[in-house]
Amino acid sequence: MNARLPRDLHPVAWWLWAIGLAVAASFTTNPLVLLLLIGVAAVVVMACRSDQPWGRSFRLYVWLGVLIVVLRVVFRVVFGGSYPGTVILDLPQVPLPDWVLGITLLGPLTREALLFGLYDGLRLATIVICVGAANSLANPKRLLRSVPPALYEVGTALVVAVNVLPQFADSLRRIRSAQRLRAGETGRVRALRRLVVPVLEDALERSLALAAGMDTRGYGRAPGLTPAQRRTTGALMLTGLCGVCVGTYAVLDRTAPRLLALPMLFTGLALAVAGLVSAGRRVQRTRYRPDAWRLPEIAVAACGVVVGAVGWWVSGHQVLIAYPNTSVAPQISLVALAGALLGIAAAAVAPPARRVAS
Repeated sequence: MNARLPRDLHPVAWWLWAIGLAVAASFTTNPLVLLLLIGVAAVVVMACRSDQPWGRSFRLYVWLGVLIVVLRVVFRVVFGGSYPGTVILDLPQVPLPDWVLGITLLGPLTREALLFGLYDGLRLATIVICVGAANSLANPKRLLRSVPPALYEVGTALVVAVNVLPQFADSLRRIRSAQRLRAGETGRVRALRRLVVPVLEDALERSLALAAGMDTRGYGRAPGLTPAQRRTTGALMLTGLCGVCVGTYAVLDRTAPRLLALPMLFTGLALAVAGLVSAGRRVQRTRYRPDAWRLPEIAVAACGVVVGAVGWWVSGHQVLIAYPNTSVAPQISLVALAGALLGIAAAAVAPPARRVAS
């Protein structure tokens, strides 16, 4: 079969690709690398998204990222305190009572504090935009069909959580088109009120309707489980998640005992997987036409994994590139540049998206 025929790529492949980009963004505050990752995500979304409702939601994530950067900079200005560096704006410091010792309001604003807030906000915004790229490329319904059987009990909640923002984008487009055909108030405040309320109501109603349809098909139900089986599965999952949390903290904290790092992390992952397998064996549901993994899926997922691995390597071996000093202009190495741009290869290896006949 020709791999370039229009078809929907496996949604898990898109999520693995986007998670790889997000992982690379989490290992750096270099604005050049972060902007490259945002550009790569935008190019791939523009080239590979479908004309379904979720394909139009990427713009909302971009605006959300812009809002995150602005809020992070504002917080740095308001709660910046006496950050050392070159003062660019001498704001008066607001005195606070002793019971909030350690928190200062306003005060001299330095260039380094402003750049630190900008870099940190841009990193969080990049992670959000990468997640938005996955949500814009992957069919949320097919993604939920690909989750492990053990997660069927939370399928209804996942539907509402994953499907709200794509439905919001589609509702916004339809309601704006309908309001242009009607004569009405043209003021900014009143027009915004006429737009926001129906958009929110329509998006939530459509998500809940989809969740209700899944509930009638058996999602969220696990009949025939004994109390002992539920306790065993819950204990495995809870213990595994606790092990993952402790292991992740120990990996990030170099002062923690090494026994609590990778060994605890792998043990927690093994227990969590055992809990998923234990719960999944008792789910008696079949899948109609399950999505298959082919070479394009493997290539797209590999692009994301390599981007994340390169970002992790740069953070450990090129620290000044990954975390530039705010007192000098940021620089980028050839490895960091190639690692960020490698994510754009997903647009070349992915098959064309399937279009809906008009």
